[in-house]
Amino acid sequence: MGFRENLLKKIQINQLSEQVRRSLKPADPPQKIDRAAMQNLLGMSVYTHRHERDLDLYCREPDASGKQDILVLDNELKLYRTSVADVVLRKSPTVKEMVSIRNAIKILNDKDVVVSSKVDTLEAFRRELIGTLDLSYTQADLDALGQDGREALKNNYADGLIEVLALFSELLGYATAPKPFQLRHFHVWGKVDTAPGGAVQMEPVLLYDQMHHRLKMILTPTSTFDKAAMQRLSQISKDEAKADLEGDAVLAELKNRVPIAN
Repeated sequence: MGFRENLLKKIQINQLSEQVRRSLKPADPPQKIDRAAMQNLLGMSVYTHRHERDLDLYCREPDASGKQDILVLDNELKLYRTSVADVVLRKSPTVKEMVSIRNAIKILNDKDVVVSSKVDTLEAFRRELIGTLDLSYTQADLDALGQDGREALKNNYADGLIEVLALFSELLGYATAPKPFQLRHFHVWGKVDTAPGGAVQMEPVLLYDQMHHRLKMILTPTSTFDKAAMQRLSQISKDEAKADLEGDAVLAELKNRVPIAN
């Protein structure tokens, strides 16, 4: 795959990981893991699926000792380093197997074979998947991305422009705007920081008005503690004030901000 496809895949991996992460957060009653999102992540990996008893297992190839990495897809999301038979014994034992004292000890304590669980397992998978992607790029790649954005803007192609803006945001470390900065019918990205006193600040603020197909950018800091800045954001969104950059100039600015390795 090329640069653009790999970057889109990275975005997809991060989005799926965040879905799973949210489902793993403590709750009362406890939440269930987002199985569909986790299965999509596992489908991108080198792990193969096996169904044993009532367990969904995802396994790497065994090493010379016969041990292998095995993930059990359930709410604990544990990653084991052992054999399939051992995992099945510990996670789904039969009555006959539980009679053995040796087996009972294994069933009650799996610390000797557990590598990670829950968010630690998820993060390890996320990093491993992203690590397989070639995310290097050239100036020509950025030029092509900027040109695609200009064409999408010119031709009122909303989905194409949103994709280009998402790709530039990924390259620049911009995040989707937190709630205080969200605007109806707008896609909003930017660098998000916590300012002194607990204020949330964005700099810059990248705005795409999907209803009117307009692209804008605010270059100065916009903080939740700065009423004038927040009012300006609102006015710009309503076309009551001019943004610092608009249209093609926004795409040029985004491209120029992306660093190129020497």
